Amino acid sequence: MTAVLPALVDALRGGSVEAIDLTAPLSETTPILQLPEPFANTQRFRLEELSRYDDRGPAWYWNDIHTGEHTGTHVDAPNHWVTGRGGLDVSQAPLGTLIGPAAVIDKSVEAAADPDFLLEIDHVRAWVDEHGPLPEGGWLLYRTGWDARSHDQELFTNADEHGPHTPGVSAECARWIAEESPVAGFGTETVGTDAGAAGGFDPPFSCHHFLMGAGKWGLTSLQNLAQLPPTGAVVVVSPLPIVGGSGSPARVYALVER
Repeated sequence: MTAVLPALVDALRGGSVEAIDLTAPLSETTPILQLPEPFANTQRFRLEELSRYDDRGPAWYWNDIHTGEHTGTHVDAPNHWVTGRGGLDVSQAPLGTLIGPAAVIDKSVEAAADPDFLLEIDHVRAWVDEHGPLPEGGWLLYRTGWDARSHDQELFTNADEHGPHTPGVSAECARWIAEESPVAGFGTETVGTDAGAAGGFDPPFSCHHFLMGAGKWGLTSLQNLAQLPPTGAVVVVSPLPIVGGSGSPARVYALVER
């Protein structure tokens, strides 16, 4: 029997398996979701220095961190939405979900032409016809090229007097992913799993509504999906196990055979 883990270590060291970081760095400039009044908003990520090799601590540097659960690259747990009330919190995420195969659907050309572009069921079915079935218990990752905007709050949220304009998923497709597809989670490059205009969908914020209601997981503000093949990558998602938490910033990376 082949020793799988030593073989994986050798493959990573030798370059036949590459680890690709899918995580946006966390800083005070990390774009965040901004809801209209009267809704509460999350705070920006912030470091509060405790000591830096000084009289507060002569030999060490450390900080408190201040952030929301849903800041930067982060996980949405089922209990994040009212339809998933009573569902798993982020500390209860199954390891078999956090480490799993990924299918990557690329609609970056369409999103570049139309920032309100929506993924439809037929788009996913066409992908399946070309690449094979979606991975059982894995992740569907939706590439739109939106990560190129992640350095700038205004570009990333892309809002005008009518609201934000960012690509997403139609209500019908969100229901299908949640209720009919075999995946355990859905990931995007945008600030949330929903389209910018999803507040006006039926139901509003359909991805959250259907995914969380089905006990599935969301993953947002991803980067570097362009470096992943349509199939074959394994995604590793590492949120903080916050007891009772509705989500958590996460380090996310993919393992890809070269």
